[in-house]
Amino acid sequence: MNQLEMPSAGGANTAPILHAQGLSCQRGQRKLFSRLSFEMQAGHALIVVGPNGAGKSSLLRIVAGLLTPTEGNVALRGTDPDLSLKEQLHYLGHDDALKGALSVRENLSFWRDVLGATGLSPADALEEVGLGGLDRLPASVLSAGQKRRLAIARLLVSKRLLWVLDEPTTALDVTAQARFAELARDHLSCGGLILAATHTPLDFGPNVSELRLGKAATGGA
Repeated sequence: MNQLEMPSAGGANTAPILHAQGLSCQRGQRKLFSRLSFEMQAGHALIVVGPNGAGKSSLLRIVAGLLTPTEGNVALRGTDPDLSLKEQLHYLGHDDALKGALSVRENLSFWRDVLGATGLSPADALEEVGLGGLDRLPASVLSAGQKRRLAIARLLVSKRLLWVLDEPTTALDVTAQARFAELARDHLSCGGLILAATHTPLDFGPNVSELRLGKAATGGA
């Protein structure tokens, strides 16, 4: 397995920490959660669990900068102060964010150009997720599981300290789930952080904590 060094913390004397303070989220007239605070240290994963409608996806979107909290803030400490939080994270949502008319390699090369060519080459990343022989196929012909593996390969072509993952193993078979867990453990062992929402177990190793959100309510998160 190819280990990836994390980007420099810009001379900081402390290990990176993701710090969320007093986060509240309201969608329409419904409050999903309020005054939520947590910290994550380098090399650790935080798994967000709870019933549908509890706000798992909304919390991840807040951290990723895609949704504004009603109250509170979230920041990375101990990293390069010239980089924004969004510039230091990968967000993998429900949508695989692929262009069907482009080939497998072209999709991955596009994201490498957008996010920064700081990780593996597209060819190496595709090998890591088991798509090495499919690089010339259009993404539109891939199965749901193969599309998810291609989306995961995006995490490997550009190094980002924080992975924000929403149901990352959706559509993956048992073998692909195990391979993804290896990649996640590798990322953590290099000092990375992972914030993930899931309904299924994720074997990310010993440095994993759980954040449980509240009772289900009508409607999605």
